[in-house]
Amino acid sequence: MSRAWTGCWLGATSTRATRKRRRGRCRCGSGGDRLIRLGGEGTPRVAELCFEEFAIAAHAGVIATKNKAADFLDLRHRLPNVYDAVKGLDLELWVARKTAALARRLTPEQAQVVDLAVAAARHESPGRVLVIAEAKVIEADPDAHRARIAADEARQGVWLRRRRVGQALGAVDGATLGADVQGVGMRLSTAASELFHETTTVIATRLAEDHVPAHEDDVPTMDQFRARAVELMADPHAAARFLDGPHPETETETDTDTQPDAQPAPEASPPKWRRKRAEIVVHIAAEVLAGQCDGVARVEGIGPLLLEQVTDLLRGREVTVQPVIDLNVGRAVNGYEHPTTVKKRTELRTTRDVFPHSTRQGSLSRLDHDHPVPYVPPDDGGPPGQTGDHNDAPVTRTDHRAKTHLGYQVKQLGLGAYRWETPHGLARVVTGHGTRRIQLLKTTDGTTIGELYDTPYDLRIAFN
Repeated sequence: MSRAWTGCWLGATSTRATRKRRRGRCRCGSGGDRLIRLGGEGTPRVAELCFEEFAIAAHAGVIATKNKAADFLDLRHRLPNVYDAVKGLDLELWVARKTAALARRLTPEQAQVVDLAVAAARHESPGRVLVIAEAKVIEADPDAHRARIAADEARQGVWLRRRRVGQALGAVDGATLGADVQGVGMRLSTAASELFHETTTVIATRLAEDHVPAHEDDVPTMDQFRARAVELMADPHAAARFLDGPHPETETETDTDTQPDAQPAPEASPPKWRRKRAEIVVHIAAEVLAGQCDGVARVEGIGPLLLEQVTDLLRGREVTVQPVIDLNVGRAVNGYEHPTTVKKRTELRTTRDVFPHSTRQGSLSRLDHDHPVPYVPPDDGGPPGQTGDHNDAPVTRTDHRAKTHLGYQVKQLGLGAYRWETPHGLARVVTGHGTRRIQLLKTTDGTTIGELYDTPYDLRIAFN
């Protein structure tokens, strides 16, 4: 929708409705046209019955047309910086509309928090922008998010989808139920969902390890093993015996023929099943932990959560408190491979793959830790301490190959900050806050000596 069309729409239709009221031809009590507010608080009211004709002109439904109008009203009147980013072709329109829909129930003051954050991240990938938008919506009104959580809890449950008449011989195509397949639907809390998935995967893995194929085509998939795991969990006593039973490697073998006088080993209590250990990386401000304010924790692999949701996520688990890592200092070694301590520090600073606009999270992805300054073996005159925080860029294997073979230039500007230059001259700076578009400063011979930042928004407002 262009700006001109928006102006004509909101102006002309409202004027027409007003003109009808003056003539006495529009009576709300008799079903006539009226002014309604489609967007969030602070947006102007528009004529309700004008959207039928707009929907016909756009070859769309009336509800879809009203939703589009609500998004544009919010962008124009509640999210002006995001609106400017769309007009400047710095942000995709569908991302801006999604942001407007997420922030619709916020007050104008609360929506301003989302507006500044999304506008500052306009050069990020769409997925990254939406993650920031979600977190800022929660941060702007945590009480409303708690109300949404309570409403979701009221809708939790487990349902069995019964086969209808005529489906007993239906084809198993993933959409319809087959002769011996029943569908089950579940709505669980985030913590319960993670626990259910973890437990199901552990049992399925054990079942796969114990599986003995009956014939050469008996090769079940992990989805089938998970289904068997759920069947086993339906009988809690059978599941407990399976999980608490002795492992094959713990069973004691006694050769009675060669050791006739040997005493039988005392029966050991069956080892209890321990939930698979998992590392949860939580990014949260110290003021939130101290209870001084509400805040949002970003849990990798799950998304933004309130502090009490993180508490539920950790309930029943063995929590290990690691020493605080000072990310303001670095560490270097003389070998080629980055040690685990260096990798961990870099991932905590960057939080993800440092290739421009990448959304891959560091702790959940297999990343190569590349040397921005190429490593030179000591036998070839390389200096000591080449490998460390100061020379570590985590990237995926494909991006690593592109950087090595296609002429990408990367310079580590500091701990967790990287300047990239593509083969065709595009330049970006990547930090733990995201990716920023820059202009390179070069000498007459083409040597890059610095960068010029053209982002007018304060990134600290967006990402802190």
